[in-house]
Amino acid sequence: MKLKVIFASLRAPFFTGTVVPVILGSILAWHHGFPFEWGLFWLTLLGAVALHAGANTINDYFDHLSGNDPVNREFVRPFSGGSRLIQNGELTARGMLKISLVCYLLGIAIGLVLTYLRGMAVFWIGLTGVACGVFYVAPGIHLVRRGLGELAIALAFGVCCVTGAYYVQAQRFGLEVFWASLPVALLITAVLWINEFPDFNADREVGKNHWVVRLGRKRAAWGYGLIMLTTYLLILGLSVFFNKVWLLLGLLTAPVAFASVRNALKNYDNIPALVPSNAGTIITHLLTGLLLATGYLLQTII
Repeated sequence: MKLKVIFASLRAPFFTGTVVPVILGSILAWHHGFPFEWGLFWLTLLGAVALHAGANTINDYFDHLSGNDPVNREFVRPFSGGSRLIQNGELTARGMLKISLVCYLLGIAIGLVLTYLRGMAVFWIGLTGVACGVFYVAPGIHLVRRGLGELAIALAFGVCCVTGAYYVQAQRFGLEVFWASLPVALLITAVLWINEFPDFNADREVGKNHWVVRLGRKRAAWGYGLIMLTTYLLILGLSVFFNKVWLLLGLLTAPVAFASVRNALKNYDNIPALVPSNAGTIITHLLTGLLLATGYLLQTII
């Protein structure tokens, strides 16, 4: 397999979904007075990204087996429809599975090292993340078909990533850590949610019954808006409840989120016109998470 094909299969631009929460959790631990362990940070980041790559590729594999990707004609690259490498003949299904297994083995190996260094809590957090990624569309359990796909993504790429990164640095948990993970969890759910709109017909055809399919595009657009609104209410509550004024920096992305929601409400059934919402949601997730991390930095040093 050519290296560029392997790299394309990983869908690296979406790694922000793990990089942002790992940064946030690690900085929050430093804010709470724990020494920042750079070696542990880079191990955590590499392990999380490897598991993310494993999830991306295993879902491409299972979506191909289920017939989902082959029948999908409305996808919008790069936001939906998977990598399309199998469908374009650039990679076999078996090749995609091999890449996924290598990524998972790397992520699991790093997780076991971190478990040895920091404790069994790392193991259980990692196991939860792996289970969410594998069983998202795996035959049998198939969390998406049961309406649990969005919850699995919020748990894996929000709560687990933030609290896991925090625990690696601090070896403890706390209410603020959980609360700080929720805006990131909701925003990664929003990324998934809006990216399900182009795949609506193909997903419905193969029984991939996520909440956009269950609600229909029109009502799902309102659900998307509710996710965004709840995110900013949580940030406001986090700032007020824990008396951290600099966390209000996270509200600066509200105009981008508002524009994305307004466009979705207007163009929920017009897939090409919906693209600004797809892009805007990813930008909102990325910048909001980084602004919250910056807020904790400023709260510490000022």
